[in-house]
Amino acid sequence: MNANPSTYTRGAALPAILQQRIAILDGAMGTMIQRYKLVEADFRGPRFADHPKDLKGNNDLLVLTRPDVIREIHEKYLAAGADIIETNTFGTTTVAQEDYGLEALAYEMNVAAARIAREACDQYSTPDKPRFAAGALGPTPRTASISPDVNDPGARNVDFDTLRAAYYEQAKGLLDGGVDLFLVETIFDTLNAKAAIFALDELMEDTGERLPVIISGTVTDASGRILSGQTVTAFWHSVRHAKPLAIGLNCALGATLMRPYIEELAKAAGATAISCYPNAGLPNPMSDTGFDETPDVTGRLMEEFARSGFLNIAGGCCGTTPEHIAAIAKGVSAYRPRVSGEKFFSGLVAEA
Repeated sequence: MNANPSTYTRGAALPAILQQRIAILDGAMGTMIQRYKLVEADFRGPRFADHPKDLKGNNDLLVLTRPDVIREIHEKYLAAGADIIETNTFGTTTVAQEDYGLEALAYEMNVAAARIAREACDQYSTPDKPRFAAGALGPTPRTASISPDVNDPGARNVDFDTLRAAYYEQAKGLLDGGVDLFLVETIFDTLNAKAAIFALDELMEDTGERLPVIISGTVTDASGRILSGQTVTAFWHSVRHAKPLAIGLNCALGATLMRPYIEELAKAAGATAISCYPNAGLPNPMSDTGFDETPDVTGRLMEEFARSGFLNIAGGCCGTTPEHIAAIAKGVSAYRPRVSGEKFFSGLVAEA
């Protein structure tokens, strides 16, 4: 496929924005949903009143049963200054929804989630500050690279083709619902991510639509590796063939612990833009958000990342709220985005 941003059918303004200023991504969806103290009936609604499995905790289903909650959360992040909001689809694949017996609804849920985000973005967009809906593709609860059975290293609970088909259906729903870009996020298994990338490539080839793609991995601990064993640099080299608009890190760690890894990625990724959306520090059950960093702390840490020249996109993951995003937006606003002597790569391209 052609990587030229001028071929984008949606999200065409993003590459230029990332060279002009640090764009702001939204914060945690799950943290915000918890504030509403929803009960089983909220997740079920009339439509799923007789569903045989418990549904509380299936946050993705709320796009069908409590769309008002999801829309309100999106609007709070947009009001806080987010340029990009993620659809509420972290687990909206057939693979993930199988746990709830709702795999047949994956496509419908993705369309609904995309439309909710699209409408919120349209409401808040201005000529000077367009807003973008990012179709979020999460890692699924299964891993193609790692055995779930310590006694059988060769065992797998999912294969590449199953993941590819699930991601294709998810991406098609997001595309049909109106997203501007795709975000393959919280990657703990690079093979899972490759299935998502393959599916996106296939979808764009089938439809002729061209959307920017952001890829975001997750360093799980102080080893500096993602769960499937790769260092940050190795992870980048495993996915760079996709020529993403941006490559980044999110989740698992707060900004303090993430710093050396985002710095490593910024050095390795050449001309590709860098995104970073860490957790609000470490888990803290005594905190209102379940994490220990207040908005001013997270904002100050992300400001230091911007001052160091690491960032093109900044946001928050677990434990972050609209208050955190407002603090991040304020903190990074005085700094230019990360630049390179070369033009940014952009788009999703199949290698010849």
